[in-house]
Amino acid sequence: MKIPRILIAGTHSGVGKTSATAGLCLALQELGLKPQPFKAGPDYIDPGYLTRAAGRPCRNLDTWLVPRPSLTQLFQRACKGADLAVIEGVMGLYDGIGPVGEHGSTAELAKMLNCPVLLVIDAGAVSRSAAAIVRGFVELDRQVQIAGCIVNRLSGPGHYRLVKEAIERLAHVPVVGWLPREDRFHLPERHLGLLPSQENRAWQAVLSALKGKIRELWDLDAVLRIARKAEPVSAQSNPFVLRPTGSVRTARIPIGVALDEAFHFYYPENLELLEELGAEVVPFSPLRDRQLPRGVAALYLGGGFPEEFAPELSRNRSLHQQIRERVGGGLPAYAECGGLMVLARSLSTARGRRYPMVGLVPADVQMTDRLQNFGYQEVRARKGSFLARVGERARGHEFHHSVLRQAPGSATAAYQAEARHGGRPRLEGYARGSLLASYIHLHFWNKPRWAERFVQAARKYSMGRN
Repeated sequence: MKIPRILIAGTHSGVGKTSATAGLCLALQELGLKPQPFKAGPDYIDPGYLTRAAGRPCRNLDTWLVPRPSLTQLFQRACKGADLAVIEGVMGLYDGIGPVGEHGSTAELAKMLNCPVLLVIDAGAVSRSAAAIVRGFVELDRQVQIAGCIVNRLSGPGHYRLVKEAIERLAHVPVVGWLPREDRFHLPERHLGLLPSQENRAWQAVLSALKGKIRELWDLDAVLRIARKAEPVSAQSNPFVLRPTGSVRTARIPIGVALDEAFHFYYPENLELLEELGAEVVPFSPLRDRQLPRGVAALYLGGGFPEEFAPELSRNRSLHQQIRERVGGGLPAYAECGGLMVLARSLSTARGRRYPMVGLVPADVQMTDRLQNFGYQEVRARKGSFLARVGERARGHEFHHSVLRQAPGSATAAYQAEARHGGRPRLEGYARGSLLASYIHLHFWNKPRWAERFVQAARKYSMGRN
């Protein structure tokens, strides 16, 4: 498959990748083009901005979570109907799982997709030294196609001319644009990164200002020339074949998916895979809906920020009672991170306010002031559930500021988890009856059989009810 594509990478986190990528998507649309946005790595927040900027759902491309054949297949599927792909990197260009290897890095993804790279650097406090930064990134791995640079947070046109000449003459990489140091381009942050676009009422003004500056200060013709030079992505055979259960056309099985300001951390491919396997995704709001959607045969409660909406969630007692009764009666329920938190007995904020929650998970959630068990995790199922068989392994990601107090013991722990960056294996999650809840976020294309079992469990529950 040959589609023009460009990857916006950074020298480090916080350099301005999301702002540059979102602004570029808006600018390209003004030129009459349809960009398909992607985000490298397991991020959920940045894709929200890229989705809004491009008008198409942003997709995650994670080389550690998803096997290569599935990753290239998902990339090609997402690009249908688009004029070019615009990919935002993760962390610094070469940052991956370990200190030496490239696995899980933006660089690995760039090579996998034959994708030219625009390197974003923060040149706010340098001039000639910017060339040393760029040259170091070029020399570290010559197989990575660093085809251009964007210099960010400059003091003005004079500063830009100094930096541009240094990079082009000493690092031999063209500089195709710059952005000034202005507070109006700053996207607000919170404890897990950017403030989600669902809560940021000013996102449109910020991105509109960025779009205007990119149209003014970037050579968009040069960016498009770079994107169009990308070599084709080679298709790979995928061993996974979809096997829908029942008649997909006439017997779709409804799965209720928690979706509102408090719960919106989902990979689109997870929901789409469930649909391709015969499910009907039925959104509901744990913040506002007093009852579950009628007829749902399973629940999927993803991640998000329940701690920011704890009072409102706690007051929705009628929904809590219905969830307790239905899951207690066999309704399959799968919960990740924020979903686990709302299913616990209570959620206590960092300020010490305690709010009662659903009470299906026999533990209490306490917010803390630092990340807990952050990063990639490999899990082994300790207890059988409607998703996993005992001993099966899967890859996931964890990113939260809360801990479980009086956590469930080994008899009901869902997984044994092992962080990819080191550390001792530990018990994780809760599995009992028809409930599986964990802090781990899974990508179903890492374990598509688990997605099949999810739909099968929902269908079995529905048949038993009727």
